[in-house]
Amino acid sequence: MNIVASFLIFTSHVIYILPFISSQVTHLPYSSNLGQWHLLHSSIGISAMHMQLLRTNMVIMFDRTDYGPSNISLPDRQCRHDPNDTLLKVDCTAHSILYDIGTNTLRPLTVQTDTWCSSGAVFPDGTLVQTGGYNDGDHVVRTFTPCTGDNCDWLEFPNYLVQRRWYASNQILPDGRIIIVGGRRQFNYEFYPRNFQNPPRTFWLDILRQTKDQDENNLYPFLHLLPDGNLFIFANTKSILFNYNQNVVVREFPEIPGGEPRNYPSTGSSVLLPLDENKPANVNIEAEIMVCGGAPRNSFVLASRGEFIDALGTCGRLKVSDQNPYWVMEEMPVPRVMADMLLLPTGDVVIINGAALGTAGWEYGRDPVTKPVIYRPSENPNRRFFGHGRFAETETLPFRCCFGTGWPGLSRRKQPACLL
Repeated sequence: MNIVASFLIFTSHVIYILPFISSQVTHLPYSSNLGQWHLLHSSIGISAMHMQLLRTNMVIMFDRTDYGPSNISLPDRQCRHDPNDTLLKVDCTAHSILYDIGTNTLRPLTVQTDTWCSSGAVFPDGTLVQTGGYNDGDHVVRTFTPCTGDNCDWLEFPNYLVQRRWYASNQILPDGRIIIVGGRRQFNYEFYPRNFQNPPRTFWLDILRQTKDQDENNLYPFLHLLPDGNLFIFANTKSILFNYNQNVVVREFPEIPGGEPRNYPSTGSSVLLPLDENKPANVNIEAEIMVCGGAPRNSFVLASRGEFIDALGTCGRLKVSDQNPYWVMEEMPVPRVMADMLLLPTGDVVIINGAALGTAGWEYGRDPVTKPVIYRPSENPNRRFFGHGRFAETETLPFRCCFGTGWPGLSRRKQPACLL
């Protein structure tokens, strides 16, 4: 199996003033110089299905284990012995690497079980907690704690999860726990770490049952922790404000207009827009969610038959802290399915990657969207989207690095791309 995985960095000469309080951000005019891409490595040996920036100025990347050998060997002639692997029972290649941003070097790591379309979150101490996956990895919790030397590697805890978690979503909570929501045919949630004083258990979440259609379209639900401590959950077209401590739906929000799904496999993207902390103590902080892109209903079935229809080109904004919230819809410059959205230090949002036709996963996306755009939430509606350079691939996973630099990984392997 020849996996070609490249690694790029995007730099820009645009200058911003970055005050501490988001409400005081001052935008200078955009420069005509749109920056440029720099190729750091023509191959890193694996496909970067998942990536996470760590507090040590390093990036951990990892891929599924059941697609054959990678192009980088495990150190010291080690091999992974897994009788449950669907392809290789003995595998001497790595499916995870640790990349050092400062030195532009990398080293292989050992992941034992299949991380395909798993999910993760980062503890306050910087430890990455990755949960679930496929096959022998679907009940596993994996942790990676960054270190300054070369001794840190993945730790795995088999059968820790109560239920199978494949295409679930994770969110760090104020008390340090991680909530793990959903997954294929899982209409429930659980916590990591769990309370060992009580028997292991899950908690029913009916919105996941309500939003499953013939294509599912409720996988990788969008989760956002809000200033009031409750959790915003969005799946398919529906969303709720949820008290996870009491297992109570606080309120149901209006469905996003148009009735078209926004979650996997009709994968859109979502962010919690920057919060304004410069409010009087007696005024609640305003919280606004943005959801963009996706694919029309039945896109997955149509794509499986060779018919690839246009992705969704709309974005919706919902002020979830309002007494009577409603969606405000906007049009992106181009439609996107399987795109990513990231907040920048300026308070802007970058929208990158995706396809203009089809749906996510299983080679069902067509017409890669190669041009990222910047979205400026505080601008007038007709001036919010701004084109920003050109990108060479799709089905990749970006993240924001130090100083607002964007880092996408590239993969030419035609398999489902998953988000972390």
